[in-house]
Amino acid sequence: MKLLTFAVPCYNSEAYMDHCVQTLLEGGEDVEIILIDDGSQDATGAIADRYAREYPDIVRVVHQENGGHGEGVNQGLRRARGLYYKVVDSDDWADVDALHKILEQLRAFAQMEKPVDLLVCNYVYEHMEDNTRKVMKYTNVFPRGRVFTWEEIGRFRASQYLLMHSVFYRTQLLRDCGLELPKHTFYVDNIFVYQPLPFVETLYYMNLDFYRYFIGRAGQSVNEQVMVKRVDQQVRVTKLMIQAHDLRKVAARHRRLSRYMFNYLAMMMTISSIFLIIDGTPEALGKKTELWEYLRTVDKSLYHRMKYRAISAVGNIPGYQGRKLSVKLYRLARRIYKFN
Repeated sequence: MKLLTFAVPCYNSEAYMDHCVQTLLEGGEDVEIILIDDGSQDATGAIADRYAREYPDIVRVVHQENGGHGEGVNQGLRRARGLYYKVVDSDDWADVDALHKILEQLRAFAQMEKPVDLLVCNYVYEHMEDNTRKVMKYTNVFPRGRVFTWEEIGRFRASQYLLMHSVFYRTQLLRDCGLELPKHTFYVDNIFVYQPLPFVETLYYMNLDFYRYFIGRAGQSVNEQVMVKRVDQQVRVTKLMIQAHDLRKVAARHRRLSRYMFNYLAMMMTISSIFLIIDGTPEALGKKTELWEYLRTVDKSLYHRMKYRAISAVGNIPGYQGRKLSVKLYRLARRIYKFN
């Protein structure tokens, strides 16, 4: 068995996928790399096939009709032979030194009677516009150098979340929890991280800057103008996350995890609300109201906690001036925390 499967969804990635794949190949025979060509119209598929020919024991290729990022993740998970599963976007890359240290730790996990469910590492925002970097660490949240449980975690800061970039899930756990991402939908990486969390019993944190998250490419899904155009998909993902778990049941088993998941969901409600406000059309503002009403129909108690007492209150300041203030606060936070 391979220690680690890298799934790399690729769509028209010919200009930048080489850098990504080259860093992952440094894992050698301990890793497998599944390149998912998502109906690309450039040379992406041919490049992927070349890697499969050159590294037949490491690289496999899936050619599929365009199904979006989520279906690429699904395809990789269906075929994964690694003990752990990691998604890497084709315009991002891995730190090679950190990769070798991670594989050493995964070897230790493989010897355990029950391997650790979730490994967490840092990730780095690589900003093209001003050539700066911002490292997202979890040293204030997680113990280091040992296996731990949710009851031992600290408090996450307002800007601190577990993203797809920071997690290595045990592959079988993802299958057992029934993870299946929707097709033709952006922002499904939030579901990928959020849905499996209550199934995780053991965690391990390595203070390594492994994942390099590239920001600045035109048309990138986190670009503000693009997010406004795709806001319906953001709303769809948020609703699926609302459906995924009853946080009261999670709290009965893992109180600290439930608190974190509440804040994550509040952040998703805030982002959806802000981009519907930026759109500004009567239709978009109606969708914002409908989203909050949807949350109320699912869980009235959660609705009241979230609308008035969480970070999501930023997206619910009443009136026209309140909406302008909401957008200003969001853009200020973006400049400070540099999350896109």
